[in-house]
Amino acid sequence: MSPAVAAVVLGLLGLIIGSFLAAVSVRLPRDEDIVVARSRCMGCDQTLRPWELVPLFSWLVLRARCARCDAAISPRYPLIELGAAGIGVWAGFSGSSWLMVAATAVLGWQLLLIAIIDAENFWLPDVLTWPLAATGLIAAALIDRGSVLTHLIGAAVGFGGLWLVGWLYKAVRKRDGLGGGDPFLFAGAGAWVGWLGLPSVLLWASAVGLSLVFGMLVVRRSVSATQKLPFGVFLAVGIWLTWLSGPLGF
Repeated sequence: MSPAVAAVVLGLLGLIIGSFLAAVSVRLPRDEDIVVARSRCMGCDQTLRPWELVPLFSWLVLRARCARCDAAISPRYPLIELGAAGIGVWAGFSGSSWLMVAATAVLGWQLLLIAIIDAENFWLPDVLTWPLAATGLIAAALIDRGSVLTHLIGAAVGFGGLWLVGWLYKAVRKRDGLGGGDPFLFAGAGAWVGWLGLPSVLLWASAVGLSLVFGMLVVRRSVSATQKLPFGVFLAVGIWLTWLSGPLGF
């Protein structure tokens, strides 16, 4: 399969995956059923009909309004669908084998959901971070079985290292500096990029975080030392860039 064909196929699949991710990002923080429950309008609570669930198309045709109650439909849904489609296209052009292409798409879609939930809720649920580590180890076994030990070590070092940083911060500052899910997400990073990639993940994450803080300073002129930031989003970006470009300096 040529890269162009793979990009088109994964881009279209990404629209469907993105629709599912958008639903999960709403239901999971509310502790609602993810698999069985039917999609409903947030305004009138009516079950959506099949033609109202077509990714991107339905939002455009309905002009971002519910067909029954005329309630506004948030643009976050088509944006998530487009984001997932973009990840699919990117994956289609990024790999030299179908295994690499599939792994890149799976990683990107997982990181997208994790980043959305952490950005909106400051929460990294185990139901998302643990599977990230599992898929990373599976990908390592399928792509290069000889590298599995490196990725296992990466998962252990990732969790232990970030947990220790969080523990030391709390011991010194007497307050939490990291969320409880961050070490598990960093374990997922190690599972995907190996222990050699962990410094690069942190460097990318720090660069993104500092860029955000700088932007906030430009807009607000002040940032509180206790202000919460979604570090999971920064780590997700770091994992994605390290997976695509490899560890910095190698």
